[in-house]
Amino acid sequence: MKTYILNRIIGSFFVILSVLVINFLIVNLAPGNPVVFMGGETGLVSKEYMDYMMKKWGLDKPIYERLIIYMYNVLRGDLGVSYRYLEPVSKLILERIPTTLMITVPSIILGFLIGTLLATLSAYRAGTFLDSLLTTLSMIFYSVPLFWLGIVLINIFSVNLKLLPATGMISAQLIGKTGSLEYYLDILKHAVLPITTLTLGIFPAYFRLTKSVVMDQLTEDYVLTLEAIGLPRFKILYKHVLRNALLPAITLLGLQLGFAFAGAAIIENVFAWPGIGGLMLNAISARDYPLIMGIFLFVTSMVVVANIVVDLVYGYLDPRIRKG
Repeated sequence: MKTYILNRIIGSFFVILSVLVINFLIVNLAPGNPVVFMGGETGLVSKEYMDYMMKKWGLDKPIYERLIIYMYNVLRGDLGVSYRYLEPVSKLILERIPTTLMITVPSIILGFLIGTLLATLSAYRAGTFLDSLLTTLSMIFYSVPLFWLGIVLINIFSVNLKLLPATGMISAQLIGKTGSLEYYLDILKHAVLPITTLTLGIFPAYFRLTKSVVMDQLTEDYVLTLEAIGLPRFKILYKHVLRNALLPAITLLGLQLGFAFAGAAIIENVFAWPGIGGLMLNAISARDYPLIMGIFLFVTSMVVVANIVVDLVYGYLDPRIRKG
């Protein structure tokens, strides 16, 4: 087991290193220049000042030299300073992590639970109206763009029914009143629609995968044996079949973290939620190279760490993996 863990950690280090280089090249070779972009916002910046900023930010150096400097700084824990906010990138990211995790973590957990349970129920009632209904709903939510789904939920629950707030993270009258129960309940109320939207976008992947695996498991010999000795089919399904069907779904958990952060970027803009997603889109629009690369590195690291944890759990549940 120790060798298995060590191999996964070493492999993950090289994955992060490769992504670091690729992200740097993609961002820095993309059309546009942050100095020109910022100068164009005012139209009052002289060429001398723009040349000065190019030199100050190191954008006048060859790209290979900039890559070496950037990698050296990252290995020292320095992600640079944001061109737009003029603050350390690590500080900006750390400030937004809690708010993003506030909607992504519950969405991933709920998507996993809802997807696997509904898939098992659908497989149990295969060929019935309930199976067709659940499969159709899953395909609809799988196909619908998240931003459109978010707008629909806002129209229904905020505009028409007036049950939930449409945007933001906290009501204006409660800003600064941290620590009170009313404050936290208000944040929870604002988080309902973003979490619901992201959950509806996540659960179809678990539904499709789990249903396929459950249907395959139901044809295995051990199921026929359990039925032959008189165990109820429902008990066989949830006590034996679902346990084996969960292994691929657990693997998908690590992959879904990347999707959740990508979806959060859209959701945070639809609901004006102050998280990393909105910060990333602002950085992209401003050609803020250090901030873009810092966010990409953070998301990559989160996905890699999540996949290591998932692999370890998978290896624990299935000895064939860690012994293979």
